[in-house]
Amino acid sequence: MTNEQLFRWLFVAIFVTAFSISGYFRRRARQSGETISRVSEGRFGLLARLLFAAPLYLSLIAYMLNPEWMEWSSLSLPIWLRWLGVVVGMAMLPLLTWVMISIGKNVSETFLTKERHELVTHGPYRWVRHPLYVVATIEFLSLSIVASNGFMMIMALIAFIAVALFVVPKEEAELIRKFGNEYREYQERTGKFAPRLSLFK
Repeated sequence: MTNEQLFRWLFVAIFVTAFSISGYFRRRARQSGETISRVSEGRFGLLARLLFAAPLYLSLIAYMLNPEWMEWSSLSLPIWLRWLGVVVGMAMLPLLTWVMISIGKNVSETFLTKERHELVTHGPYRWVRHPLYVVATIEFLSLSIVASNGFMMIMALIAFIAVALFVVPKEEAELIRKFGNEYREYQERTGKFAPRLSLFK
C-alpha cells in the first residue's frame, strides 16, 4: 500500500466515523423531541448550504470515491504534516462525541430554536458557546491536510467564516429571544469559539 492509499483510507475512516457520530446523535434528537425543518430557515439557509456546505462535502466525497478527481487542487505537503492531520482528526472524534452528548436533544439542523429547547451550559458549553462549529472546522481542516488538498482547506475556512459572520449571530439572536437575560449572562462568561480570554471574546 502506498502512502497516498494509506492516507486515503485514514481519511475515509475519520470522515465516516465523524459522520456516524453526528448522525447517531442527531437521529436520537429527532426521535426524542421536536424537529425543525431546514425549509424553516428560508432562502438564507438554502443559499448558505449551496454556497458553502455543498462544495465542501462534495469535494470530500469525491476524494473518497476517487482521489484523482481532486488532483487539480492537490498540495505538496510534507508527510509529517499529513500524519499530524491524521492525529488531530482522530483526536476530534471523542471531542465531537462529548459535544453531541452535552447538547443532547437540543441539537438542531437549523439556526432556529426549538420550543422545548434547553440552554446547555455543561460539558464544553461551560466555556464555549459554539463548540460544535469549532470541532467540525478543525475536523474538516485536518481532513484537508490528510488529503493534501487546497480546495478542501479553503472551503473549510470559508464555511467557518460564513458560520461566524452569518449563522452564529442569527442563532444567538434566537437564543436571546428564547432565554433573554439568562443567555446574555451566559454570553458574558463564555467565548464564542474559544474559552473567554482577552483575545477571544
